[in-house]
Amino acid sequence: MPKGQHKYYGEQRVEIIERMHKEHLGIMETAELYGIYHKRICDWERIYLQDGREGLLMERRGHPKTPQKVGFSPEQENDLLAEVQQLRMENEYLKKLNALVLKEEQQNRKRK
Repeated sequence: MPKGQHKYYGEQRVEIIERMHKEHLGIMETAELYGIYHKRICDWERIYLQDGREGLLMERRGHPKTPQKVGFSPEQENDLLAEVQQLRMENEYLKKLNALVLKEEQQNRKRK
């Protein structure tokens, strides 16, 4: 089988990366030892270091799963909408206030 054409499952990937760490092997040495393309080993190690052994056990092919929609009760939705509206009003107020302050500063500069 050509190099890199074998499918490695979660446990095999974990064993390979853990052996690489345990025996202090380099990426190229590990790739040579198992007949795996070295960039695949790099990817596995990155996943292992970021997400631990569970990260390598996860199936990562295909489209990522869409995140679950967070459900809010009607009261929570109303509270959130009211807060958003309040924040938008505050934001508009601050923009107008800032514009007035800038206008006043420009007028004061002209007078001098």
